[in-house]
Amino acid sequence: MFKDIEAAVERGCEGRIITSTYQNFTDIESLKGFYMLMSDNNINIEIIRSGRKTIAIEITRDLRVLVRAPFGISDRDVQRFIEEKSSWLEKHISKKIEMTEQQKELAPKFTAEEIRQLADGTLTVIPERVAYYAPIVGVRFGKITIRNQVSRWGSCSSKGNLNFNCLLMLTPPDVIDYVVVHELCHCKELNHSVKFWSEVARILPNYEVPKKWLKDNGNSLIQRLR
Repeated sequence: MFKDIEAAVERGCEGRIITSTYQNFTDIESLKGFYMLMSDNNINIEIIRSGRKTIAIEITRDLRVLVRAPFGISDRDVQRFIEEKSSWLEKHISKKIEMTEQQKELAPKFTAEEIRQLADGTLTVIPERVAYYAPIVGVRFGKITIRNQVSRWGSCSSKGNLNFNCLLMLTPPDVIDYVVVHELCHCKELNHSVKFWSEVARILPNYEVPKKWLKDNGNSLIQRLR
């Protein structure tokens, strides 16, 4: 059965979105390999419910499994859907884990001193870019925090507090600006709706270019933190 270990509620233009995290929710013999893989690598399955009409599944670059489901579908039907996709998930998760291990071997882990230097640089650059873009976006922001995160380049709380990854100092300037604008736009829209991306495009019409750079190159940097 489902084991609910975390739940959060966000509000956005798509309506009420409930995000829950589940793990170890079945004991079926034929699926033991899949759940052992998930457990051994500390991978959770996050169920995100919204007003959508279809159910979909994805594996993120940081090895999270996201299941996007309509409000009306039952937990049992969501579980059945995941079980039907277990072979696909096991195959692709194993492949991502293998690639991650190869990247770790090729790139040495950052030292504590290197991380400190990156954080110091980020503390200088990021606040300047936030102060520049905030009035253009038309928002106010709260506290700025620099972290050495392994799952996010930035985040924005409902109070407008902003978090940024120190590894941004190793990315091109347009990538830094993209992440700053991305998080500032979350001060208006705490979601990734069409309205949110339209706001990002208003400020950075070519945002797809730095977004793609992060997709193609970001994971190799983050692996050096693990």
